[in-house]
Order: sequence, then C-alpha cells, then structure tokens
Amino acid sequence: MLHTSYIELDQKALASNLRFIRSLVGKEVLISSVVKGNAYGHGIGTLVPAIEKAGSRHFSVFNAEEAEEVRKAISHPDSQIMIMGMIENEALPWAIEHGIQFFVFEMDRLQAAIAAAKELGKPARIHLEVETGMNRTGFNQEECKDVVAELDAHPGTFILEGICTHLAGAERIANYVRVTQQIHRYSEHVAFFEEHGYRPLRRHAACSAGVVRYPETHFDMVRVGIMMYGFWPSQETLIECLRDAASDGEDPSRYRDPLKRVISWKSSVMSVKDVKMGEFIGYGTSYMATKNMKIALIPVGYAYGFGRSLSNVGRVLINGKRVEVVGLVNMNLMMVNIKEIPHTKKGDEVVLIGKQGKRTVSVSAFGDLSNQLNYELLTRLPISIPRRLI
Repeated sequence: MLHTSYIELDQKALASNLRFIRSLVGKEVLISSVVKGNAYGHGIGTLVPAIEKAGSRHFSVFNAEEAEEVRKAISHPDSQIMIMGMIENEALPWAIEHGIQFFVFEMDRLQAAIAAAKELGKPARIHLEVETGMNRTGFNQEECKDVVAELDAHPGTFILEGICTHLAGAERIANYVRVTQQIHRYSEHVAFFEEHGYRPLRRHAACSAGVVRYPETHFDMVRVGIMMYGFWPSQETLIECLRDAASDGEDPSRYRDPLKRVISWKSSVMSVKDVKMGEFIGYGTSYMATKNMKIALIPVGYAYGFGRSLSNVGRVLINGKRVEVVGLVNMNLMMVNIKEIPHTKKGDEVVLIGKQGKRTVSVSAFGDLSNQLNYELLTRLPISIPRRLI
C-alpha cells in the first residue's frame, strides 16, 4: 500500500440510507443526492457510481468543477447534475451543452445564460432560487418582477427545471419560526411565477433536516446530503425521527438509529516502542509517561485530516480495543498508548473511524473531541486518501 491510510465505503449502508430517505418522502418525490465537498469527504469518483447503483439519478453539487467530476463518474443515461452555487458566466455554455442544470439567483447569471443559450441554440436548464430569509443567495420579491420580464423577452431559451430556496437552520427547533416563515414566503414566490405562466418542473426546498422536520417542504424534490452518508444533521433530527416512529405505533424495540454509516477510515501500526516512566512522548512536554509503557506509532497526522486538536484526547481502535492518543498529533503521525494490548505489532489494523470487533469510533465522537461538525470533519479528509467500495 503506497498510502498511509485508506477509506472504505459501504455500498449496502448507502443503499439502506437511500431506502430510508425514500420511506420518508414517498415514491413520487425525486431525491437529489448532494455530493458537494467531494461527496462530504467520501469521494465523488468512488461514490457516484455507488449512488447510481442504489437507484439515485439526480446529483447536486456546489460548483462547475464538482459537476465535471460527477459527469465523468456517472454511467446511467438518465442521471442529471445540478449546480447549486458557483459557475462562472464563461462556463455557462459548457453547462448548457452538457445538459447540466444550475441555480440562477442573480440577473447577471440569468442574462448570461440566456445569451449562451441563444448562441448554442439549446435551452439553459435553470432553477430559479428565491430569497425567503436565508439572506445568502436568491431573488427577492422585487427582483422576481425583473426576472419575469427577462423570461418573457426570451422564450425558448430556457427550461424552468425548478424554483427553489434553502432553509436556514431546519435542524434546530430554535429556528422553527424563521423556517416556517421561509416556507410561507417560498409559497408566495412560487405562486407569483405561476400567475405569470411559469410553472416549474420541480419545486424544492428541503435539505436533510427539512426532510425529517418539515415534511410539508418535500414538494417535488428534496436535496439530501448528510443523511445519505449515514449521519443526522443534529441530535434533534434523530430524536424527532424516533418520536415520529413511536407515535406511529411501531414496536419500541425498533427505536434505534435507522441510518448506517457509509464511511470507515483505516490505517496500520507503523512501529511499536517502549517508553520508560518519567519520559516525555513526542514534541514538547504535553504527555509524560507515569509508568513504563508501550506505544504504537500510526502514520496519520493533521496533514491527513486527523486534527492536532485531538492531541492527548483522540481515540483509535487496535485489536478490538479503544486506545488513546498520547502526545501531540504531528503533521504525519501520532502515538497511541497500547499498554492494554502489548501484543500489538507492526502492520496491525488501526481504525480511525468505524468499527473493529464490538467497538466503534464514530464520526460524532471524533468530532466532539476535536470541536468540529460532522460536515467539517468529513470534508477535510484529503482527496488523496484512496477510497474503496466494499
């Protein structure tokens, strides 16, 4: 193995998660698989074919670079790609030529898309994003009047794939009033466009949290990211889901997390070493051996996504035991205390995230120790780490 660690992706877990999401939204709602941020760190090139195999045919990305990665990875002729964020006006002809859909949330992009469509003789497949309270991207009510005028002036240059918005913090009950106001404003925006003859092929607003907490936002399509990978947007959304199951009269013994983690991150022991009592381990003086001990060196450090903030608090699995990081996490390696498993040897498997025997190191625990969100920790996993499907 040329790399110091590798990531395993569980095809069955992915398929199970998509089935669960389908059970929440129903048969008629399109599920768009969000694969921005290198598929939340899982790897676009590896995961997209697995998502297709699991039956999903619509992919959401942030920018044109990610859209091109997905375009190269897909194999099903019906698969679609949607850019939710950045695409330079100069790249719009490329998107139109390849049938890639994209959000339009400012007049400059709309006009550039129409111009490119005229030049190519092929319609731009657009999703109009409307401002409902996120105050990030989207046309406000006054701007929507100008949008209608622009569309009226250039018939045949576009396909109105969607009208969309983004919910501002649907994962927290503290945002309930703000989100419900957004839903109301979104309905007003859709009604405005429909009154002017522009009925979208799909209405969409819900992210993973919206799928669970606001079923009225399922509309025609949902954009699901973190749940597809086996994680909850927040503990609140998990509790909400379990509470709904209980209210539906399901067997209480089934009240457990229905999502399955897709990702595992593994390495191997690089070397083992004895350390005498009173000696410091690694850089500086952050950890002193209080007795004679044995440590294992793991060739993964902060350059590979195992944060320095996990120094002296991180945990990994070796030989079925959970062992602690000792000393400072280095750029390229870390040390762990193997006093309880002294038979550990060079080459033994190390689980950084995932299961080994009966024990687990979860991403949430990993994140809690390093004060990072699941999203942040996952997307920081370097692209260079090899990904493999199992």
